[in-house]
Amino acid sequence: MKRKAMPLQIDARSITQFHDQFLSGPEWRTPDGMEAPADIWRWIEANHRYNSLLWKEEDKARRTDVDAREIAACKRLIDQYNQQRNDAVEAIDETLLTELGQLPPASDARLNSETAGAMVDRLSILALKIYHMGLQTQRGDASAEHIARCREKLQRLRIQREDLASCFDSLLEETRQGRAYFKVYRQFKMYNDPTLNPYLYGRAGRPSAPAA
Repeated sequence: MKRKAMPLQIDARSITQFHDQFLSGPEWRTPDGMEAPADIWRWIEANHRYNSLLWKEEDKARRTDVDAREIAACKRLIDQYNQQRNDAVEAIDETLLTELGQLPPASDARLNSETAGAMVDRLSILALKIYHMGLQTQRGDASAEHIARCREKLQRLRIQREDLASCFDSLLEETRQGRAYFKVYRQFKMYNDPTLNPYLYGRAGRPSAPAA
């Protein structure tokens, strides 16, 4: 499967198929027959990749049978991947707005508080939940009750993704028509910035007192 950078033709179905295909292999890799993504797809891939890496590290961080240093290493990777995930969300919004910005919004256009990039991020997380919940329904070492509960949850997750996909398509269509718009919202993760985190710039690892 090959994709070209065509942001104006992007839709939720193509994104969810993209997400699912990447999760079908044993490790993160570009699907067979697909060229390296460009433009909007490059950022959709990056967001999904970092969400996948976050999922793995979050699971590992819950272990209680390893040294605390291993858990600390997981936490640092979680922090790093989360920053990269958010950077990709902002890049998705920037790229989409560049393409969709050709038509100015109408004077009565509504502002959508959730950006298209944030919705892509949520679709990625739902793809991960659906994939991993699906694996739970296939476990040979789990009880029938566990399998039944996971099947019920899997169905609910699929409905949630369908609902979000519909909202995503509606937002893009309304934005194309000038009836809605969204903005790029910067996360400004203060804890990652050594000039903003008081435990990083403060003396002896303690926050400095505010200036009088």
